[in-house]
Amino acid sequence: MSIKMVYFFGNGRAEGNASMRNLLGGKGANLAEMTNLGLPVPPGFTITTQVCKMYYENNKKFPQGLWEEVLKNLKKLEEATGKKFADRKNPLLVSVRSGAPVSMPGMMDTILNLGLNDETVKGLAEATNNERFAYDAYRRFIQMFGNVVMGIDHGKFEEILEAKKKEKGYKYDTDLTAEDLKDLICKYKDLIKKETGREFPQDPYKQLEMAIKAVFDSWNNERAIKYREIHGIPDDMGTAVNVVAMVFGNMGDDSGTGVAFTRDPNTGENVFYGEYLKNAQGEDVVAGIRTPEPISKLKEEMPQVYDELLKVRDILEKHYKDMQDIEFTIEKGKLYLLQTRSGKRTAKAAVKIAVDMAKEGLINKKEAIKRISPKEIDQLLHPQLSPIAKKKAKNEGRLFAKGLPASPGAAVGKVVFSADEAVKLAEQGEKVILVRHETSPEDIHGMHVAQGILTSRGGMTSHAAVVARGMGKVCIVGAEDIEIDYKNKCMKVGDKIVKEGDVISLDGSTGEIFVGEIECIDAEFTPEFKELMTWCDEFRKLQVRVNADTPEDAQKGREFGAEGIGLCRTEHMFFDEERIPVVREMILAQTSEERRKALEKLLPFQKEDFKAIFRVMDGLPVNIRLLDPPLHEFLPKTEKEFEDTAKYLGLPIEEVKRRAESLQEANPMLGLRGCRLGIVYPEIYEMQARAILEAAVEVTKEGVQVFPEIMLPLIANDKELKILRDLIEKVAQEVFEKYGHKVNFQIGTMVEVPRAAVTADKIAKYAEYFSFGTNDLTQMTYGISRDDAGKFVNVYKEKGIFEEDPFVTIDVDGVGKLIEMAKTLGEKVRPNIKTGICGEHGGDPKSIFFFHKIKITYVSPSPYRVPIARLAAAKAAILEEEGLL
Repeated sequence: MSIKMVYFFGNGRAEGNASMRNLLGGKGANLAEMTNLGLPVPPGFTITTQVCKMYYENNKKFPQGLWEEVLKNLKKLEEATGKKFADRKNPLLVSVRSGAPVSMPGMMDTILNLGLNDETVKGLAEATNNERFAYDAYRRFIQMFGNVVMGIDHGKFEEILEAKKKEKGYKYDTDLTAEDLKDLICKYKDLIKKETGREFPQDPYKQLEMAIKAVFDSWNNERAIKYREIHGIPDDMGTAVNVVAMVFGNMGDDSGTGVAFTRDPNTGENVFYGEYLKNAQGEDVVAGIRTPEPISKLKEEMPQVYDELLKVRDILEKHYKDMQDIEFTIEKGKLYLLQTRSGKRTAKAAVKIAVDMAKEGLINKKEAIKRISPKEIDQLLHPQLSPIAKKKAKNEGRLFAKGLPASPGAAVGKVVFSADEAVKLAEQGEKVILVRHETSPEDIHGMHVAQGILTSRGGMTSHAAVVARGMGKVCIVGAEDIEIDYKNKCMKVGDKIVKEGDVISLDGSTGEIFVGEIECIDAEFTPEFKELMTWCDEFRKLQVRVNADTPEDAQKGREFGAEGIGLCRTEHMFFDEERIPVVREMILAQTSEERRKALEKLLPFQKEDFKAIFRVMDGLPVNIRLLDPPLHEFLPKTEKEFEDTAKYLGLPIEEVKRRAESLQEANPMLGLRGCRLGIVYPEIYEMQARAILEAAVEVTKEGVQVFPEIMLPLIANDKELKILRDLIEKVAQEVFEKYGHKVNFQIGTMVEVPRAAVTADKIAKYAEYFSFGTNDLTQMTYGISRDDAGKFVNVYKEKGIFEEDPFVTIDVDGVGKLIEMAKTLGEKVRPNIKTGICGEHGGDPKSIFFFHKIKITYVSPSPYRVPIARLAAAKAAILEEEGLL
């Protein structure tokens, strides 16, 4: 049985619907759905994504029977419109547009006005009684077809167009007369002959065949491949092709084209938002060539059409239960819908829309949580420009220009005028701002690496705005006062000049552009964000703690909803000017007595650190890891450091160098570190245990509730743990006797050595909890240094050896199996043993799904990833309940 390759829609009935997204692509499925809803959609047909796959499998040739199906549906289209394809008197023109199952705005190709040639253009002029319109449509078609299908640089057509406008003294394309357009058409055809050696095709059927192939080919153009790579879209999805009867927004002042959102995509406010251009075609709005009017102006100019759009807005939102991005055309006062899709939005808007829709009863709380991606929560944590610093910059005259605020946040970086330069500088570690007249899909690689994007043209729905919002990049568009000079690599406003390499600051929330660097501050969380987080806490089963080594980090983690500290790295407390000399004294000590003397100086520092953290985390557990890293990390390295250390210790510099040299190790990360330090130099761990427990007792007397957990790192053998547990319990007894007061505390271990995982039943005898240090556990399981993996991880991913970077997302089959095994073995000895994750994977959503599945007690990421972990944990619980995990 032959498969159906083409699906028709028109006259209120469609062969497809929204559930057929994978087959018809997002655009085709939604055109069919809107048709079935009785909305004004021009008739057309969709060639399926399956055909795209067959096209590539068939060495880029149409599968057998496709062209016959296309011609059959073209006849249906003629009947639906009352026009005839390739007809001299009343020609049917079509658009040929891509449409993948996943939205990829601007990444693939579109051809409008197809079916025009030297004869049908005359018929169009007669049928519409508008010669200027007909030749404008023909000019646009040749330009798009020449670029998309015949591969001629878009800029070469633009040069001819600009030269004509300059010659005639015109400002806008709409100033061109019919005679001007006829002249341009001749010049365009000459360009095509010169560039390709071929005439512009006059046969509309040949045009259609070539256009369909070009859309299929665009699935694998460079920008589409890059977009899929950035957004994790599978390469084998393919694109559908939509052939739709043309409706014309460029037929005069009672016509136009626009893009509207059912809610504000920047803020999420429940207001109708969008832009339109009178006497224009859709590409004019999206490409940002002319700056459009706000949709509210349509209410003044075409009130009936505006009211109809408001009804459409209501129908689509209620039907799709999500904010919609609508493309529309008005032809001689009649509204047509060309597309609807779930609108791209900022992170702030995504959260507000999800929460508002749940409160409005359109969706439930679980659906609201599922709609928010961890990436969006991450974007919410983006900084903003400091209001005080901004005010100062304005007073100093550093406000350069103002554009439209298309995507909020703050971005500071060096100006670049090309995507290639952006990539080059970003690879050198520079932060860049990509500046263009308007961006095009060819700029995708530069937009991806840039901190922010600035364009002098275009509106809030231009390519730059839509793509930047989807990427979470700061973006300002339509800064029309800025003159950009690509040749001399500079931009100016009046007598102010900014050159390539100069630093600028963008305020994506206000559209302001400043010369020089402006200080950034942390983002403020909206009431909707806070509410969403409380909903996440209702559903999640995994606890979320925070990795924090300072009171400031602990406070930030607590503000973000952390339920305790999962990892406090004590070695991070030693790196300051006051303490480092004492630490070096301890390390370079020759005897236990010398070492104890140095440790006595460190004890008050450590104790005050712990007291400050306990106060911040009042009522919540604090898991403190005793000293872990190789001692050489603290040793002097420069000549000045050796001189300062020698002076502090009262020793000759040669003696300090000799002692430091004696401590050098061939492989420090596998040397004298972690619990081995406590075994070889027990006085170190003794001091740290004393500092923790004395701090706990002292703050308890202040009324602070403390739950200290003392964690021993790098344990590989249960005997190591027993020795160190005995040491800590002895110190505890001394501290409690000294103060006449006890505090409850626990002793646990960091499982980061594979041997600890496979002997976890023995280790659990002496550990009340396991905290999995997944960074080291991954390193030791793979035998790969995390610091050096960047040199080859991408090659491994390309070759399919790694699906994900194992240092970012947990390796379920290897490292994950060790974690699960250790948990199971530990529970045999201690049925209620607490288990946590304190490596980087504790903030990775995919890893969190796995940790939820194996019933880990808590994850502990860095402060700014706490909200991400709360969301991911809630999603995991919801998906499991729905049988989808």
